Amino acid sequence: MLSKNQRNQILQLKKKKYRQDSGLFVAEGEKVVEELLAASWNCMDLFVTTPHFHPQAKEIDVKTMKQITHFKSPSPVLAVFEIPNRDSSGEQNISMAVDGVSDPGNLGTLIRLCDWFGLNELICSKTTVDCFNSKVVQASMGSLVRVQCQYKEDLGSYLERLQKPIYGADLGGVSLYETDFSESATLVFGSESHGLSKTLREKVDHFVSIPNFRSGRGAESLNVALSSAIFLNEIFRLK
Repeated sequence: MLSKNQRNQILQLKKKKYRQDSGLFVAEGEKVVEELLAASWNCMDLFVTTPHFHPQAKEIDVKTMKQITHFKSPSPVLAVFEIPNRDSSGEQNISMAVDGVSDPGNLGTLIRLCDWFGLNELICSKTTVDCFNSKVVQASMGSLVRVQCQYKEDLGSYLERLQKPIYGADLGGVSLYETDFSESATLVFGSESHGLSKTLREKVDHFVSIPNFRSGRGAESLNVALSSAIFLNEIFRLK
């Protein structure tokens, strides 16, 4: 059985402030938790509704899992992990950054994309959702163990210091398919609602767009995860 205090502590981890203060976060789902355990991330508590998942697991009933889940429908596995201290993964030719991405599902998918294309880090503005938000952790499907999210107070100045051409995704930019990307480059994407912030736009060297091939009225835009996937696929296809 979980005490009321234990339940409250797990539920409080929905809040960024409490995650930062405690240094803990919640992961739900068999696949995600298995990835984190396999990467030797420090697991403080592990709860399951079915037996034989892991020697450390504590079996609880579905009713109790519903009381501690961070989602509408509980998973059979919920774990509390320590937020790891990770050093910078080292510079790569292609860097990717996001500005003001507030949707947890989008950020989780972006982390998976970085993992798929071999990028070890994702550079984030302070206005981007916390990567240890439960919904981000779930959407990343374990890729969080291989992709480090770095949060920067002044994203534009940091990207300038990388000394690589900065390519910003923008509806008014040059076509992606007509852009000659440098061997080393930084790609930066804004939120679907607001695009790149004004201060960051001043740092961009090249604005690039994904052309819309439908004549007449069509979709107004693509979300940031879809746009990033198209950009990364084109860049790595040309390599």
